[in-house]
Amino acid sequence: MLGIENFITFMVTALLFIMTPGIDTVFVLNKSIGQGRKSGIVSAMGINTGVLTHTFLSAIGLTVLIAKSAIAFMVIKYIGAAYLVYIGVKKYRDTSVLFADNSVSEIKNSSKTDFWSGFFTNSLNPKVALFFLAFFPQFITPSKLEDPVPFVLLGVTFAIIGVIWYVVLTLFASTFSTKIKGHPKSGILLNKISGFVFVLMGLQIAFG
Repeated sequence: MLGIENFITFMVTALLFIMTPGIDTVFVLNKSIGQGRKSGIVSAMGINTGVLTHTFLSAIGLTVLIAKSAIAFMVIKYIGAAYLVYIGVKKYRDTSVLFADNSVSEIKNSSKTDFWSGFFTNSLNPKVALFFLAFFPQFITPSKLEDPVPFVLLGVTFAIIGVIWYVVLTLFASTFSTKIKGHPKSGILLNKISGFVFVLMGLQIAFG
């Protein structure tokens, strides 16, 4: 089918990879528990838009060039790590009360921040790009490896599965936000824990 082999196997394997706890999972859980259901869903959309970015780079062959260039790989790696550390420090220092009543404009700005944070968290992780480069070709007909269409189809499928999984995860995790809502001190503590976790993830990317 359009140069794709074992499509069902791909979907099952992709789901298992997505369900495996990682940076994206921690990010969505953090947003869902700390800021509520909408924040988690918007973050999930941002993350999977990042997946489409990696798909596009793989389709045009740019990921191969990045993989072969130690300098390019390291630059992207450290930018991504620095971004996570930045989020972590900002989160750790945040003493604002979670779920405070905000204006419409503040809610819109928060949604934009959630989306772009998710997008950059995924897009600036070169390990995701290399994973796609190694994973996708296993389900593409050898004669179609130079064709961008199979890469795009697999990438879109991967992103759709990701959105579905993270929305389910968000709906589950956001139930805990109700308990945090009535305890401002718990929210501040969650900010500090989340910030610490993000800093650790950034350091893991940088030195992993």
